[in-house]
Amino acid sequence: MKKVFMIGFVFALLLALSAGLWAQTPGKRNERPDVDPARKPAKSQGKNHYSYEFTRPGFVYEKIVIDHDETGKGTISFLKDGFEEMLTDPVQLSPVTLAKINDALGELNFLESDEEYQHQNDFSHLGNIKIKINRGGRERSVKYNWTENKFAKTLMDEYRRIGNEYTWRFEMLVARENQPLLTPGMMDGLDAFIKRNEISDPTEMLPFLTELSNDERLPLMARNRAAKLIKQIDKKKK
Repeated sequence: MKKVFMIGFVFALLLALSAGLWAQTPGKRNERPDVDPARKPAKSQGKNHYSYEFTRPGFVYEKIVIDHDETGKGTISFLKDGFEEMLTDPVQLSPVTLAKINDALGELNFLESDEEYQHQNDFSHLGNIKIKINRGGRERSVKYNWTENKFAKTLMDEYRRIGNEYTWRFEMLVARENQPLLTPGMMDGLDAFIKRNEISDPTEMLPFLTELSNDERLPLMARNRAAKLIKQIDKKKK
C-alpha cells in the first residue's frame, strides 16, 4: 500500500508541474513574434522631420503613425484591433517614395502655404489624417480626410501606401510564426495591392520577398507565389 501511495503521489506531482508549465505557454495566435535585433526601431539622424497620422476607430488598424527624416529613416507605429498597445517597427523609405512625397510638398509650397485642403464635405468615416512637416526650424501641420487638391491627395495616398506595405509585413511575420497556412492567401493579398498601385515602391519589398521565397517554414505554395511576385516586380523595373 505504501508503494502504491508513493507512485500515486509522484504521478500527481508530475501532473501539477505539467499543468503549471502549460499555463505559462503563450496561447495567443495573433501575438507578435520576437523582433530580430536588426529590425528594432532606430532613431532617425536627420534634421528635418516628417510625420503622418491616420485614425479611424473600427478599422483593423485604427491608428497608424509614420515618422521619418529626410533620408527616409524612421518608424511606423500602429494600433491593431484586439491589441491594447501600439506596436512599432523601423521604416526605411526608398528614394522613389521620398521623391514622391517631396515633390507633392514642393507643389503645395507646404511650409509657406496656409491653404486648408479639407473638402467641403466631411468624409471622416474613411479616416482622418494629420501631416506635420518640420524643416529648418519651420513647422506646419494640416488635418483632412478628403481633398480635391491633387498634390494633397498624392501626399495622403503615398503615406497610405507606406502603411499598407509595413502592416502587410507585420501580418506576414506573425503568420509565418503562428499560422503559416495563411501565408499563400497573404501573398495573393500583396499581389492585389501591387496591381492596384497600393504599395509605394514594390522594388523595396524584393529582399523580404526573396527571404520568404526561400523560407521552408512556409508552404510551398506561398514560396512559389513569393517567387512569382519577385519576377513580376523585376520585370516592371526593366
